[in-house]
Amino acid sequence: MKAQILATTAAAALLAGCTTTGEAAMDRPLAEAPTAGSAAIPQGTGYFAADSTLPFLAPDFTKISEDDYLPAFEQGMAIQKAEVEAIVANPEAPTFANTIVALEKSGRMLDRVGNVFFALTGTNTTDRLDEINTEISPVLSAHYDSITLNPALFERVKAVYDNRAAMAMTPEDATLLENTYEGMVHAGAMLTDAQREQVKAINTKLSTITTELSQKVRSAMTDQPLVVDTRAELAGLSDADIQAAADLATEKGYPGKFAIALQNTTQQPVLPSLENRAVREKLFMLSYHRADGQRAVDTRPLIAEIAALRAEKAALFGAPDWATYAMWDRMAENPKTALGFMGQMVPALAATQRREAALLNEVIEAEGGDFEVQPWDWYRYANQVKAERYDLDEDAVMEYFQLQPVLEDGVFYMAEKLYGLTFERRTDLPVYHPDVWTYTVFDRDGSELGVFYFDPFQRPSKRGGAWMSNFVEQSDLWGTKPVIYNVLNIPKAAAGEPQLVSFDWVNTAFHEFGHALHGFFADQRYESLSGTATARDFVEYPSQVHEMWATYPEVLANYAKHYETGETIPAEMIAKIEAAAKFNQGYDFGETVAAALLDMKWHALTPAQARAIDTPAEVDAFERQALTELGLEVDLVPPRYRSTYFNHIFSSPEGYSAGYYSYLWTEMLDRDSRKWFRENGGLTRENGDHYRATVLSRGGTMDYFEMFENFAGRQPNITPMLEARGLIPGDEAADSEVADDGPAQVGDAGTGPIRD
Repeated sequence: MKAQILATTAAAALLAGCTTTGEAAMDRPLAEAPTAGSAAIPQGTGYFAADSTLPFLAPDFTKISEDDYLPAFEQGMAIQKAEVEAIVANPEAPTFANTIVALEKSGRMLDRVGNVFFALTGTNTTDRLDEINTEISPVLSAHYDSITLNPALFERVKAVYDNRAAMAMTPEDATLLENTYEGMVHAGAMLTDAQREQVKAINTKLSTITTELSQKVRSAMTDQPLVVDTRAELAGLSDADIQAAADLATEKGYPGKFAIALQNTTQQPVLPSLENRAVREKLFMLSYHRADGQRAVDTRPLIAEIAALRAEKAALFGAPDWATYAMWDRMAENPKTALGFMGQMVPALAATQRREAALLNEVIEAEGGDFEVQPWDWYRYANQVKAERYDLDEDAVMEYFQLQPVLEDGVFYMAEKLYGLTFERRTDLPVYHPDVWTYTVFDRDGSELGVFYFDPFQRPSKRGGAWMSNFVEQSDLWGTKPVIYNVLNIPKAAAGEPQLVSFDWVNTAFHEFGHALHGFFADQRYESLSGTATARDFVEYPSQVHEMWATYPEVLANYAKHYETGETIPAEMIAKIEAAAKFNQGYDFGETVAAALLDMKWHALTPAQARAIDTPAEVDAFERQALTELGLEVDLVPPRYRSTYFNHIFSSPEGYSAGYYSYLWTEMLDRDSRKWFRENGGLTRENGDHYRATVLSRGGTMDYFEMFENFAGRQPNITPMLEARGLIPGDEAADSEVADDGPAQVGDAGTGPIRD
């Protein structure tokens, strides 16, 4: 929550000791150290008033009820307000300790309730939690504005900042000071009184509207399944999947029929298996048109309002558009760099889309089809080509991946070999749902590092996707160790059936635990700089690089075993998986690039342009124009998320707005890092310790380009990413035109240097 208050970082999901005097007093909560001349700090009541008594301060879900949240939010805000007032009223001259650190320490109760509440609204929500979220979101927004836009508080912060050259600070102290000052400036501290009031009003509106949009998107996904009348229409699905469809139909009020729930992306996982083309089209269209007014839910008016409000807010700060305003703390720094980076991919990607579409049309024609490939056909025929060209049977691959071995013998084994970690399953910690598993994590020296919660299964009360976050952040200031959770959405096997998972979910498990490692290895004094509290276009990088170990031979041999025979997955099957991964990039990569560019188009609007999009039809028209201008085959390969259900960028006041490119940017860092690991011996403790020291333990405490160079010994290079995607020839084609041109650096294609 601290990062949200100060607007200094963008953690996923979704952050050296102090040399100042009076350190013992600073290490107590501010409520225990009243400031002379200030009113007493109020004391909270109820569960969230104090730290949990469980190990690692883990939340005790047996003692928390839905009735606890609103009073706790209200008390937490009142306490933080008093803490801030005490800072402002302090008669002593502003110092790093009595202003910056005191502000960092404020809001402890609010952090506790927020960490639990927002975890549950994402993983196991209820109607009452949704009601509370709707009620509290604008109130929280106004509360944070009262801090970041407090002129008297900013006066003290600025006084410390202006005196920084004369102060003795650690590098982390200096970063905290800079982030606090720049975050308040970014929030509006240097605006006029009238402008600040406008910002507050916009923030409150955005909080309300984005919360409403998030809930509507979830409703459109969970409450509007595809319903079919007969089992025959689901030909191609497994018996278990068909039974699940029958059960869902009964649950939704359609007994005797069959229902397929939507997943969060435009493409739907069951489409390739469905033999009935008309059913495929219905399912795809239901997904594509969700929340666009064709059924009960329409988010288009909310999207238009969000885009306009963001553009107006950016204009108050003198920025030409929201993207320019929002990217102030990113690694890429500005829209020009991000757009130039993505622009390098478009020509090769568009050519790949056309080439792959032609290939799929050949397959359709050979089978006697009298149609050309459409989005609802694409994966069915692409998978067919994969199966023929690479002899790859996705169902056969799944038989080697059982969920528990994937986690304990794969993900955990990787962490042991690279970083020396060990894990112990525990059953004594209360969980928020019976399907959640918990583990104590032990560091390389045997000491307790933290606690890990694993929530793997899909359920109606959980939003789509996968993510990592913290119940408790690491902080030397508070003496806290991380309590971290990973959330996935794996379809749960029927009772008595083995819990097999697709290779995509295997990759996701390694990915999300990469985020967890980023949090577990946090080694910061200040919570707002700890672990994953990094720039939005950096935070996905450490998680993505850990995906490489999912297919590393030594790791595979330890976990990828056939659920019936115990046979280790054959090396040739993995070779086929990796070879096949370069096929179908026209769609796999294209839908992500389209979504990233669509995000930038929405957030490159001026206020006048945004306000001109004031009807649902104009939202549709803008999206269509934005996508067709890209030069990609968007009718064949629509974006991974259409605007109407693009939760990443529209479901919170800022979210990943003007930031969806981050997944591509961090893939560049990831692929270049994989090359480093391969060139330096792969899965070794030496390599793991080096990565931990240079990247995973650094949090948001230093320049990201410098961090990457400390690890890799060079600046990032886009070539390994394009090779991995099959968009340019790899090393085996050293005599190719691309190779002759030399490395394709990020700044190529006319974008200039990385940092303008």
